[in-house]
Amino acid sequence: MVSAIVGGNWGDEGKGKITDLMAGDADIIVRFQGGANAGHTIINEYGKFALHLLPSGVFRKDVINIIGQGVALNLGQLFKELDDIVAKGVPMPNIMVSDRAQIVMPYHILFDKLEEERLGKNSFGSTKSGIAPFYSDKYLKIGIQVCELFDDEILKARLQNACAIKNTYISSIYKQNLKLEPSDIYSDLIKYRERLKPLVSNVAYFLNDAICKNKSILLEGQLGALKDTDNGIYPFVTSSSPLAGFATVGAGISPVYIKKIVTVVKAYSSAVGAGAFVSEIFGEEAEQLRKRGGDNGEYGATTGRPRRMGWFDCVASKYGCMLQGTTEIAFSLIDVLGYLDKIPVCVAYEIDGKKTTIFPNTVELNKAKPVIEYLEGWKCDISGVKDYMELPPETKNYIDFVEKQLGYPINMISNGPKRDSIIIRPNSTSK
Repeated sequence: MVSAIVGGNWGDEGKGKITDLMAGDADIIVRFQGGANAGHTIINEYGKFALHLLPSGVFRKDVINIIGQGVALNLGQLFKELDDIVAKGVPMPNIMVSDRAQIVMPYHILFDKLEEERLGKNSFGSTKSGIAPFYSDKYLKIGIQVCELFDDEILKARLQNACAIKNTYISSIYKQNLKLEPSDIYSDLIKYRERLKPLVSNVAYFLNDAICKNKSILLEGQLGALKDTDNGIYPFVTSSSPLAGFATVGAGISPVYIKKIVTVVKAYSSAVGAGAFVSEIFGEEAEQLRKRGGDNGEYGATTGRPRRMGWFDCVASKYGCMLQGTTEIAFSLIDVLGYLDKIPVCVAYEIDGKKTTIFPNTVELNKAKPVIEYLEGWKCDISGVKDYMELPPETKNYIDFVEKQLGYPINMISNGPKRDSIIIRPNSTSK
């Protein structure tokens, strides 16, 4: 069976932990989009890890971990992550890289930085990982595929063309006294050839053959639905689609094969980067939540910068689940809320004096104000609880309330950072 694990919000929902957990029953795990601009934090018997490119199944023996053609592949980052986990005692994982994946180039990272500097106070809050310039080049048809790395004539010609274009931009738009040298970039790229070549494969054929053999496949998304280029809070989005529907493109399989879509939704809200964030809180209230969130607080796994914090947003989360085609929800980080007497929940938006539960376009979203309801807190630590029936009544009421608001079944509840800190919820009431 093919399953997708995706985010219902702004990213940072805890997808890595859920993928790591479900990888125990999987044969193959596929990263289908995004790059090293966001991370999945995983805590297991080997320690604590922040993965940026490696699929979250790398800690599981016999699992094949695939980097699909939809991924922005930073080769230096890939091998650094691989070396880091092996150095910490993780057995060398089985990695496969699509021959059609495209490579993040040094000039993509340069242009990401230059553009953010040019925009100044109007910047998008990029992680400066080169993602937007990478995807721009992909659709301008001047990107470089993994397969081209092994053909000198093609690679040199492609680099010559790309650098000519980039050098014009550098001088005319960014007014920088810099010049990209194709020969330097070529020399940097080919040093990865020997190590990369054994990993490269025709992923689409491999996966479709695996489906015919009834293998268990997990499709792992990066970021969340609200960062989708077409359906998210544009222009404050990522440059690829984090939706389960795009997994069929980024992995090279038919949409008819995806039978289960687990959407990970956080029990409160957080976001990195600019853009409308209706339920956002500030000051000491935000700092209290930030310090308690996650394993070491709510700080970006890639940048380390503090995340923007907010209360659970039913409007945004229901929209995200709808876009993903959710079959079930994994509700994460609920243990974090145990310090609150009353738990605020954003149940609707007010726009121009009218209440709505429809997630609007960005123009309307910028005018939205949160409509808040308050639920009783449970005022205790629930992180050691394994059985759903042993949760405090207030915790179960919070879960029931959110499930009713969203209209999708909450089947898993994450109440701690470790792999086994998961409660399987019996008899979910939502249809």
